[in-house]
Amino acid sequence: MTFDLLLRNGRVIDPAQGIDAVMDVGFKDGKVAALGTSLEGTAREVSDLSGHIVTPGLIDLHTHVYWGGTSLGIDADDFARRTAVTTAVDTGSAGPGNYPGFLKHVIEPSRSRILAYLHISFAGIYGFSKRIMIGESHDARLMAPRDAVEVANSDPENIIGIKVRIGRHASGPSGIDPLVIALQVADETGLPLMCHIDEPPPSYEAVVDMLRPGDVLTHCFRPFPNSPLTGDGQVKPAVLAARERGVYFDIGHGMGSFSWKTARGMMANGFPPDVISSDVHALCIDGPAYDQVTTLSKFLPLDMPLTEIIRASTETPARAIRRPSLGSLAIGTEGDASVLSLRRGSYPLEDVMGEVVTHDSRIFADGCVIGGAWFHREKTLLEERIDG
Repeated sequence: MTFDLLLRNGRVIDPAQGIDAVMDVGFKDGKVAALGTSLEGTAREVSDLSGHIVTPGLIDLHTHVYWGGTSLGIDADDFARRTAVTTAVDTGSAGPGNYPGFLKHVIEPSRSRILAYLHISFAGIYGFSKRIMIGESHDARLMAPRDAVEVANSDPENIIGIKVRIGRHASGPSGIDPLVIALQVADETGLPLMCHIDEPPPSYEAVVDMLRPGDVLTHCFRPFPNSPLTGDGQVKPAVLAARERGVYFDIGHGMGSFSWKTARGMMANGFPPDVISSDVHALCIDGPAYDQVTTLSKFLPLDMPLTEIIRASTETPARAIRRPSLGSLAIGTEGDASVLSLRRGSYPLEDVMGEVVTHDSRIFADGCVIGGAWFHREKTLLEERIDG
């Protein structure tokens, strides 16, 4: 076989296929064409990735990449280079009133893949900066269910779900009512829902009780108040019941939603997250979230196996967004791969409360392949060669 790109000798970790072994990955026509040891054939480009980890293209299920269109947006392609994320899922930066601009000016020109949860707020998250914080769900006049249904149905290729933000900061006097509206939109469109939760009211329990199988609760390891743990360190019964019926629990780190105390308690109770995401935006990209690989690294000192950490940014988010062609290196899937390294040292890792945990290893992003071609490579990677 003749490949467009052949990655040799990397440690391939593909949880969807149960693979953790040194293997080669071949790409052709934008897809994964072969996976195995010592693949035979020629290739236009060959890269020796000995000593590196090769995973399915990382999916960050919670980002804000409407750069220039909202005050919290970052550049998706820059983020892909920084953290080897091949698919950034924007979670509600745009609502039905400004989604067309997001599609034309950001999603379509981007080389990295951008998918979107559409906000039920007409203008999405429009008032979020260092000086101005306006909860878009405070005012019922901004809820736009009819418009959201129309826009969601107009672009099924890129809109993968409905977003709503609930809590004292996000919905204020409206309480849980925006979630009621969002669930009706999700039901009408047949799409999953992602729900943000911040401080009460409403309570964590009231929110998760309303979520359906396949819906996502983001900020799931947030600190008190509205932690998923009881005062004596047990997982709240409503949280256990929600997982049992198929609700996904997503980290959504951001600037206020990951606590070491909560994380230690949840892991001690055998409740790891389903999905690990950064919630990267303009106010947390310089800390405490930084990026996706930093967020993934925070689960190393929590003794989450590396394979499960990778699963939480590949197989599981792909399932949550109903994109089976992502999240695996199976033959015929999208030709996306992330190249990582696990380095030893002394690495401080901070949470949103200011607690710093220093760990002896950390995950680094060394490059990524998008559509069967190199998108970005760090200098740590060996120079490619032409084969045949």
